[in-house]
Amino acid sequence: MTAISAPEVFAFWHDNLVAHHKQALFLVLVGFLASFLFIRLSVRLMRSPRVPWWPGSVVTGGVHLHHLVFGIFLMVAAGTVAFATYNTSPTLEICAALFGIGAGLTIDEFALWVHLDDVYWSEEGRASVDAAVIAILVMTLIFLELRPFDISSSTPLDLALTVELPIGLALAVVCFAKQRFVHGTVGFFISPVALYGAVRLGKPTSLWAHRRYGERNPAKQAKAEQRFRPDRRTERYKDAFRDAVGGTPTAVYEAKLAERAKRKSAEATGD
Repeated sequence: MTAISAPEVFAFWHDNLVAHHKQALFLVLVGFLASFLFIRLSVRLMRSPRVPWWPGSVVTGGVHLHHLVFGIFLMVAAGTVAFATYNTSPTLEICAALFGIGAGLTIDEFALWVHLDDVYWSEEGRASVDAAVIAILVMTLIFLELRPFDISSSTPLDLALTVELPIGLALAVVCFAKQRFVHGTVGFFISPVALYGAVRLGKPTSLWAHRRYGERNPAKQAKAEQRFRPDRRTERYKDAFRDAVGGTPTAVYEAKLAERAKRKSAEATGD
C-alpha cells in the first residue's frame, strides 16, 4: 500500500476544501466525530473494572460536572472568537475544530437535555447515540452540498410559491411525528426519503400513534407494536449498533459482569 505524502494531503486540502470554502465545515465534522468517539470510549473505560487506572469524571465541591458543560463552553468560545475575527484564517479553522469538539461533547449527553436527569447509562440514555448519528448525517449532507428540497428560487415570493418546499416539510414533519427521525432528517435534503418514511408505519409510542392509532385504530396499534417489538431482527441490529458505539445500559452491563464473575469463580473452584 502506497503511503500518502504530505504534498498530496496539502493538495487535497487546498483543491477540495479551501478552494470551495468547505474547510471549516470539514473540521467541524471531524472534530465532532473525534470528540464523540473519544468521550464514549473514555466513559466506557471509566466504568470498566478492567482499567481502574483510567481517569474518572471531574468532581468539584461535591458537584458533578458533566462533559456537556465543557462542550457548551467550547462552542460559545469558538463561535464568539470566529465572529470577532471575521472568519480569518487560521483562526477560522481553529475555531471550527474547537466548535466541532464542543458539539460532540454536548450531543453525547443529549438525553440529559431531554430528561433533565443523569440517564447516561440507562435505556433512555441511548437517545444520545441516535442524536449523534443524526447530527453526523446532517453535517455530512451539508458538506456534500445537498440543499434542502433542492430549492433554486431567487426571491422570497418564488420561495413561498415553491410547491416542493411545503410538501417536503410536511413529509418530514410526518416522519418526526412517527419517530422516524433518520427518515425525517435525511428527507429535508432528499425528498424521496421523507416520502418513504411518511408512508411507513409509525412507532407505537410516537405522537402519530397516540393521535391516530390506539383506541381509534387498535389494529394499527397492534401492528405497530408487532413491527417494533424489541426481539425483531431490525431492532436487534439497531440495539447492537447502539451497544457497540455507546455501550450497554447499566442493568445489562452489571448482569454481564456478574455472569463473568460467576464463571471465573466456578473455574477457580473447579466446578
